[in-house]
Amino acid sequence: MSTETATTEVTAKKKRVKDKWRGKDWYTVMSPSYFGNVELGSLPSGDSSKLMGRTIDATLYDITNDFAHQYLKMYFQITDVEGKTAKTIFRGHEYSRDYLRSLVRRRTTRVDSMLNVTTKDGYKVRVAVAAFTLARIRTSQEHTIRAVIKRIVEEKAKELSFDQFAQEVVLGKIASDIYNEAKKISPLRHVGIRKSKLVIQSTIAA
Repeated sequence: MSTETATTEVTAKKKRVKDKWRGKDWYTVMSPSYFGNVELGSLPSGDSSKLMGRTIDATLYDITNDFAHQYLKMYFQITDVEGKTAKTIFRGHEYSRDYLRSLVRRRTTRVDSMLNVTTKDGYKVRVAVAAFTLARIRTSQEHTIRAVIKRIVEEKAKELSFDQFAQEVVLGKIASDIYNEAKKISPLRHVGIRKSKLVIQSTIAA
């Protein structure tokens, strides 16, 4: 291949890349109001309707600016576009693998619980709760801790709207309530909602 031909091909590739972005607008993606209307990033699109339903991820650090919150990954889905602003709904969260791995200790017990609950305003949410003890515990104690987890999470869901429930899940309020109750059964090192997922949006008419 001659130098002239190679140069022509490179120029053509650059032109194709430039043409690909020509005519596209950039849209600023915002977190929902219950997570502070924080800017999550920007997305290009030639048609704003194509942004609908897209999911963008962030960390809790991006919301709070607290470096200690980098371990928690959050997911938001675009539900509306106004001008050049894309609005979102919270779709779920999860602990990073490294953080979850760091919580595991030898000669201790990890108590897991997976629950499907419905919030006061009709949103169905799946939550995974993990409690880590300071020492190994009996099977009967595990069952009792799971019962505490189930009772508190279900009570919270019935009392709170989805917005409120999402806040308490991510910011640790529900986990704190579980910890304070479950530590009476056995000393605990950590309790957290390690993962959540919005399964069904509200069926209640606005």
